[in-house]
Amino acid sequence: MEVDGYKIERGAYLRGAYLRYADLTGVNLTAAYLTGSNLTGAYLRGAYLRGAYLRGAYLRGADLTNANLTGAKLAYADFTGAKLTGANLTNADLSRAILTNADLTNVNVSRAKLKRAKLTNADFTGAKLTGANLTNADLSRAILTNADLTNTNLTGATRTANLAGARLDGVIGYKPHGR
Repeated sequence: MEVDGYKIERGAYLRGAYLRYADLTGVNLTAAYLTGSNLTGAYLRGAYLRGAYLRGAYLRGADLTNANLTGAKLAYADFTGAKLTGANLTNADLSRAILTNADLTNVNVSRAKLKRAKLTNADFTGAKLTGANLTNADLSRAILTNADLTNTNLTGATRTANLAGARLDGVIGYKPHGR
């Protein structure tokens, strides 16, 4: 598949690619190199990005519904306002990523690294965060209603998130307000 002169395929080298608003629904970009690429508003519904390198990529307002980003390198990526409903981010590295106002409903971020990630106003309703590392993450006004945070590391994370109905078994570094 070719989009705007870029060859879209498994393992593609697309560093700094300009793919704003591109329709990449269902594409296979497994292990692709997209560091610093601009995917603002792109449609990546059901896309395969397993092990892809998206460090510092711009995914503002992108639609990654049901995308598979297992083991993807997403440090410093900007997902502001992105839709990641039902996406699989197991073992992904989202260190220092920006997920402000992102829709992460029913997402799987088990064992993912979210160190120092900005998750302000992010919606993690029903998400699976088991074993995730959210050390020093900004969870200001994040919604974690009915999320599974079993064995999650929240050391140094902000504590103004909505945790109504969340599973908190074995959580590290979390103390409810007033205790």
